[in-house]
Amino acid sequence: MALHQSIEALLPRLEALSLAEGLRLVAKLFPGKVVFSSSFGQEDQVIADAIFRQKLPIRVFTLDTGRLFQETYDLMDATRARYGATFETYFPQTERVQQLVQEKGFNSFYESVENRKECCGIRKIEPLKRALAGAEVWITGLRGEQSENRADMAMLEWDAANQVLKFNPLIHWSYDEVLAYLKENRVPDNPLHRRGFISIGCGPCTRAIEPGEHPRAGRWWWEASKKECGLHAG
Repeated sequence: MALHQSIEALLPRLEALSLAEGLRLVAKLFPGKVVFSSSFGQEDQVIADAIFRQKLPIRVFTLDTGRLFQETYDLMDATRARYGATFETYFPQTERVQQLVQEKGFNSFYESVENRKECCGIRKIEPLKRALAGAEVWITGLRGEQSENRADMAMLEWDAANQVLKFNPLIHWSYDEVLAYLKENRVPDNPLHRRGFISIGCGPCTRAIEPGEHPRAGRWWWEASKKECGLHAG
């Protein structure tokens, strides 16, 4: 059965399972072919906790754009120490970053949506494609209420751009449920969350949000867009 044809059979099973059970199932059904991408946000820390505590055979990786907050790097080390686990780190291609900076400077992403997407493409999209090479299932920390683009996403869907099944185990979770899990299981998270940073990306492209603002309003706040970098464009 082709990967994209397995959604109809798998989705009802996954919908009926807990987070831990769902992760165990995909790891069993796709041995050695399941990966989890973490940006070390609160949702990702929930999933990482479930993976690491169960010692599941799921490859965990992160994308280091070279412009992350110091607090994010600190959390990476804290997570590694907490679980005694390792994760792979993928970096942008040095030559492409050098060319971008030489031609357009360090902050070209502020000048237009096109420039910002170019930067995201170099620092995120290309490294992601390398990280997903050989995978059949890509686990993400997406939640439906995070943005309009994500509201209609299913727990399991076919990612045509990357030719993988995308498993979104928290897609129906509320933010309160995420916070409750973190507290109950004493999962480390980023201290920036307590300073108004709900969605955290690169330092230059993320600001704290004001009370009442959408959780992703602080991402690329200077532009009117769907607030997506292209990793989960749908």
